[in-house]
Amino acid sequence: MSFQKRLASNEFAVLAEIHTPKGINITKIVTDAKRLKGRIDAVVVPGMDNGIMRMSALAGGALLQQQGLEAIIHMYCRDSNRMALQGDALAAHVLGIQNIIVADSADMSESDHNEAMTVNDLNEIELIKALVTLQNGKDLSGFDLDGSPDYLIGCSLPSIVDDQQLEAALDTARQKIQAGARYVITPPVFDVTSWEPTLKKIKSLDVPVIASVFLIKSLAIAQYIANSEPGANIQPEMISRIRKSSNRDQEGVAIAGETISALKNSCQGVLIQTLGWEHKLPGILDIAKL
Repeated sequence: MSFQKRLASNEFAVLAEIHTPKGINITKIVTDAKRLKGRIDAVVVPGMDNGIMRMSALAGGALLQQQGLEAIIHMYCRDSNRMALQGDALAAHVLGIQNIIVADSADMSESDHNEAMTVNDLNEIELIKALVTLQNGKDLSGFDLDGSPDYLIGCSLPSIVDDQQLEAALDTARQKIQAGARYVITPPVFDVTSWEPTLKKIKSLDVPVIASVFLIKSLAIAQYIANSEPGANIQPEMISRIRKSSNRDQEGVAIAGETISALKNSCQGVLIQTLGWEHKLPGILDIAKL
């Protein structure tokens, strides 16, 4: 079943994130794709998130489509002007990619190319409108297209610290949905119980909600997120659990799988983020019984 049909039928969707290589060696991404074939509904290919230069999401998505996976690519406003964005969107359709997440652009503070110029010719709402315009057979200058594409468009929510930020994020999300987004991706969920009130408010958007689940790779990462990411809601009990474990890698896998299981009745799907540890995805899916 396609990702679009799964959302339309209100069934639980399982997405996994795979990053493209920083270079041309595609061995790992192909191997990861083979591990996941038949186990997930679609694979999400980020762009140059956090300003790290790597192979484009468009190329990665096309490669994963060739491996038999349904691809969802990120599009950002930070790195490209409106002409390049439209051209990439048309190319995506021709390459068999009909799923696009218009993601919020991270700043360049952690970029490996901090001398690169930020573009932001369009904002995220305008980019969603541009994709809808292409679907209607026109470009942004009003010229007719020779054949129009078709996309399922999603959008992302930023990290949420408090109720004020949540309301601002929901207001922006409503504008994105009005522009043409059909589902939303949440920030990573670490504690389902404390996240439920926020999730309830996100559901008021009346579109499918996909919750992100982040693989905690180490005790240090758990502590960093707990101390540096307000709103992450990593509980002291989770940090203690990882600290006491004799196999912290596997403990992180178990926590991710258990989090997915706990979310099955709360939202319409999950996006599993492993940040380079895609080889751990089958184990996470096993624990989540997916």
